[in-house]
Amino acid sequence: MTEHASPTLVLVRRRGFGSLAWASAQELFDQSTAFGRLALVHVIMMAGDTLVTVSLAGSLFFSVSPTEAKGRVLAYLLLTIAPFAVVSPLLGPLIDKSANGRRILVALSASVRAIFCWMMSEHLNSLWLFPMAFVVLISSKLYVVTRGALVPEMARTDQLREHSDHVGGAGWPSTAVQQEKGYSGFNAQLTLLGTLSGLVVGSIGAGILKGIGATSVLVTASFVYAAATVASLRLQRPSKIVRDEVAGLSQSERDRNALNPMGDIEVVWGLSAAALMRFTVGFATFLLAFGLRRENAGLGYFAVALVLSALGALVGLALVTRVRNAVPESTLLTLALLATGLGAGVASFHPTLIAQVILAGWLGLCAAVAQPTFDAITQRNVAPGAQGRTFARFAVRQQLLWVVGAVIPVAITLRFSVGDGLLAVLMIVAGLVYGLGRRFAHA
Repeated sequence: MTEHASPTLVLVRRRGFGSLAWASAQELFDQSTAFGRLALVHVIMMAGDTLVTVSLAGSLFFSVSPTEAKGRVLAYLLLTIAPFAVVSPLLGPLIDKSANGRRILVALSASVRAIFCWMMSEHLNSLWLFPMAFVVLISSKLYVVTRGALVPEMARTDQLREHSDHVGGAGWPSTAVQQEKGYSGFNAQLTLLGTLSGLVVGSIGAGILKGIGATSVLVTASFVYAAATVASLRLQRPSKIVRDEVAGLSQSERDRNALNPMGDIEVVWGLSAAALMRFTVGFATFLLAFGLRRENAGLGYFAVALVLSALGALVGLALVTRVRNAVPESTLLTLALLATGLGAGVASFHPTLIAQVILAGWLGLCAAVAQPTFDAITQRNVAPGAQGRTFARFAVRQQLLWVVGAVIPVAITLRFSVGDGLLAVLMIVAGLVYGLGRRFAHA
């Protein structure tokens, strides 16, 4: 952090995960800061997304026969790709045009989901569910992309305000405004808060699903997104300096983006690593889901896997927080890939349901190390005025790899030992190629 960073984030850097949790809670409940208001929006959004996931899992997957579930899941997976055809070419540039407009886009994404979740609750067993789910997915991806651009914007707004208060309102000259060397602290806070929100609300949603049904879960999600809409409208307007940064690129930045739309070489290599991690998560999720269906294990095992995945994410955040000052981000990504491969390799020699559930927790840990680290690399190396379209492009590639990974165990029946073995080989090779390849790229 710079010398003007908030005290809570300085504490996080010095003491680790315990301070990360404390700082995250302070930011969430301190609604006088720009980042605190974004944190509140994120918590509510993640709660709504978790409820939608629970309702669709109950209605599309576990309530029907395995054969019928395959057809429904394949249709849903195809839908998860389609929203990015809208978000990337159309909404990405729109996000970059105006810092003020980003607040409106977040509110719009929440309000649309509030309306369509209510509509989905009335058409849960009809074909109308799929086009409605498509709209919900577009809105969800719009928030994901916009949030990626909002993190540095809100952080910079708070830093400028703190500096202005420190010097008696004299302002911060643009020559002294330096972007953070990394935004991993802010990303880690949002990931922690979102994970805890999903863990708590997921348990509540599972109870509603079992006691009342998937329809009631969607109605609850609708009210949650309505609350997110209100919270989104409270997002703080960025300072003039930040607005000017977002509104336009310098000519050299425009030329650089035209020649290399993927961004800095470090970002390109990081994207490959993060996308492969998403592939692994998609593959392992549906390998476990259909394996549970074949074993007639029921929803309980899957719920335990989700809980362990969330707990693994918390442990991953603890590790990132402890070592990110001492270990370069590229090294963290390399270790995440290799650890994923080693975990899958161990599970392949113990192809039991218990081993697969534990592997879900291990993957949650590795993914929690990889994604915030890659986000920080992107936020540091991509100009503020290009971050909207950049995050949109990257989200397309990551989601595409997630779907490709998910489709394989849906379309092809794989034993746990075979699926885990494939993942082990892929991720160990990927970790070696990424770790060595980016070194040669910089040589």
